[in-house]
Amino acid sequence: MARQASYDGFTEDERAAMKERAAELKSTARRGSGAKKAAADAQDCLDKIAAMPERERAVAKGLHRIIAELAPDLAPRTWYGMPAYARDGKVVVFFKNASKFKMRYSEVGFNEEANLDDGDLWPTVFGITAMNPAVEKQLTALVRKAVS
Repeated sequence: MARQASYDGFTEDERAAMKERAAELKSTARRGSGAKKAAADAQDCLDKIAAMPERERAVAKGLHRIIAELAPDLAPRTWYGMPAYARDGKVVVFFKNASKFKMRYSEVGFNEEANLDDGDLWPTVFGITAMNPAVEKQLTALVRKAVS
């Protein structure tokens, strides 16, 4: 059997995201619990959104606004260095900006805590390139269903 010339493991971007997650876990442990922790987590989320390129930032801000209006019980935070929204400590919705992983499009994803189940097969991640009224309407419906 021939040896591989290179390692096909995690990319540099993936390793960076894992390091960000480790830092988030340490930061969360230091923050404890309560209103101050929630405010700091929310600020971390907003800081990640603010640091994005304009097009991605517009989408992330739109998603943030939709979630704040429809699901104020979802707590904003970061997750692997991405904006995310959690219930009882479990991420329900996240935004993966394209520039973070050098991808063609950003993604809005839903974890298993989201109520999107529909038979034996359903989508949980949606590619997104821009925020416009049609996209906003679709995201609103998805978030509404996810938190129902």
